Amino acid sequence: MQTRSRKRLQLILIWAIFFAPMVVAGVMAAMGWMPGTRSFGEGIVPQRSVEDAVAERPDGSLLPWRDPDWRWSVVALPGKTCGEICIRQLDQVHRARVSLNQKSARVRLVYLGVPPHGEGASEVMTAWEPARDATGAFDAWIPQVEDGLALVLVKPDGIALTLYRDGFNASGLRKDLGKVTK
Repeated sequence: MQTRSRKRLQLILIWAIFFAPMVVAGVMAAMGWMPGTRSFGEGIVPQRSVEDAVAERPDGSLLPWRDPDWRWSVVALPGKTCGEICIRQLDQVHRARVSLNQKSARVRLVYLGVPPHGEGASEVMTAWEPARDATGAFDAWIPQVEDGLALVLVKPDGIALTLYRDGFNASGLRKDLGKVTK
C-alpha cells in the first residue's frame, strides 16, 4: 500500500512541475501583466484607428495612414507654437530614427500642425513630412503648452498605438522604435 501512495505522490509532483507554471502564467496574464511589453510611451487604450483621419499635405494630396510600404508613422503634434524647444525635440526624434540604421526606412516622420519657426527649423523639417489634420483626429493628444511637442506612434495598418506626451524621452522612443521594427 505504501508503494502505491508513493507512486501517486510522484505522479502528482510530475504533474505540478509541468502544469503549475502554466497556471501561474495564466493568472498573471488575467491580472494584466505581460512580460517584455514595457514601453516608454503611454499605451492608447482603447486603441483607435486613424485610418479615416484626413491629413492633407502642402501640395493638396492626402497622406494615407494605411501605409502600402508597411512603415510605422511617428506623428509629431506641436503645441500652440513650435519654437526652440519643439525644434530641438523634432531633431532628437529624427536622430532616433536615423540611429535605427537599415531599419530607419520602416519609420516615417509626419508633422501635423503649423510649421515651426525659429533657428534651425528649415533644416529639421527636411526629415519630416508636413501635413495638416483636417478632421481633428489628433486634437486630443496635442499638448496644451506653448512650445511643446507630443508624439503618436501609428501602426502601418492605421491604428494609433502609443502616445509620447510633451517632455518625452527620445532615447526611450528609440528603444520602442527598435522593438516595433524588428
